[in-house]
Amino acid sequence: MNDTPGWASPGSAPSDGQNGQEPTPSDPARPGDRPASPDPAGEPGQPGPAPSGPGPKWSKEQPPPAQWPSPGGAPQGAPPQAPPPPPPGPGWGGQPPTGPGGYGGPGGYGAPGGYGPGPGGHPGWGGGWGGPPPAAKPGVIPLRPLGVGEILDGAVSTMRTHWRTVLGISLAVAVFTQILVILLQGLVLDDSASTDVLNDPSATAGELSRAMGDTLLNSGVVLLITLLGTIVATALLTTVTSRAVLGKSVTTAEAWRDARPQLLKLFGLTFLLPLIAAVIVAVGILPGVLVGLAGGGDGAVALGALGGLAASVVVLWLMIRFSLASPALMLEKQSVWKSLNRSAKLVRGAWWRVFGIQLLATIIANIVASIIVIPFAFLASALSGDGIGSLLDSGTGDLGWTFLIVSGIGSVIGSMLTFPITAGVTVLLYIDQRIRREALDLDLARAAGIQDHGSGAPGATPGS
Repeated sequence: MNDTPGWASPGSAPSDGQNGQEPTPSDPARPGDRPASPDPAGEPGQPGPAPSGPGPKWSKEQPPPAQWPSPGGAPQGAPPQAPPPPPPGPGWGGQPPTGPGGYGGPGGYGAPGGYGPGPGGHPGWGGGWGGPPPAAKPGVIPLRPLGVGEILDGAVSTMRTHWRTVLGISLAVAVFTQILVILLQGLVLDDSASTDVLNDPSATAGELSRAMGDTLLNSGVVLLITLLGTIVATALLTTVTSRAVLGKSVTTAEAWRDARPQLLKLFGLTFLLPLIAAVIVAVGILPGVLVGLAGGGDGAVALGALGGLAASVVVLWLMIRFSLASPALMLEKQSVWKSLNRSAKLVRGAWWRVFGIQLLATIIANIVASIIVIPFAFLASALSGDGIGSLLDSGTGDLGWTFLIVSGIGSVIGSMLTFPITAGVTVLLYIDQRIRREALDLDLARAAGIQDHGSGAPGATPGS
């Protein structure tokens, strides 16, 4: 008998005999019921040809096939009753017929050797249709195209499952960057004088220009340090998230060893993107500046504003188009230009989806950071001696050491929670786009040790 599940022809009879089974009502007399007769060669004991009619021990009147009365159940002379139909099954058309060659018998649809439920208990065609089987989920996400909620949940699940590594990396980077920022603001970048000049209505144009330049320089230095910390955190958390997709853990040392060769390229990529944005904005407002130098007046201001607005739209489009360059550079070990090109190919045709998910993740991260940072800022202002009113009036408060340290603690806690969300969403978006375009889920399943993935995996998640 063919025991390979799913290969027997529907309704085929089994290949072995029916020894040891009772004769069915429609079977003729078995060879053992026929009289033995010598064969033409004269060898005794072999069964002879089947008789043309019933044997001498058979009654002349036989009940119809498949309508045997139960022993002693029906009264004599009553018409034979047909057996009740089998109860309907959960499948499309009810319970399939059973029997040696039927759908439910050996070799049929419902048999261990047929198309139905086999020894492993997998539901067959007659066992009901409950939708496609769920996709494999070795780690924080299922290996199929992801929905928006699954991407956000995957980022949070990575932080929750591998919290020692994730929070350890985020905490170390946040503490290091905040110490640098506090030292620079307390010792070098004292912008209290600039703030006083900007708040003085009698200040001259030269004083206002110098004060604005100092403020922008101080803010730029702080932003640069924060950006460097973000780059390091993103590089390390990209490795952690990519391993979490496979259900594998990674230590901080392993993440650093894997990300270190690409750090310089990631620095170059991170500084290249703002440079591209600045050049585009400068080109957009250049006509207005030229017209203003030529004495255009109000027309120059309007032209500059219109050019700046158009340039901002182009910058936004390019930043979303290149938003997946960082994970492409880290995970595929690409160069800067190839990672930009790779991101553009992955985002092509899905710009609005990528933009919406990135915007949602940014809003969530900023809300989480604000919930933590704002109370610390009020506490720092209250402890610094000037009270909360100074913070509400000037928006900055007194930049004394107490204010800097207390507000820095709040920034550390906020960054420790927002780094994993932003980095995780970007990496999972990159993986999702590769699953949709390149069937990356098959490679991920093989890397996770899952066999036969993809034979019945469902398609894209509704609402994704």
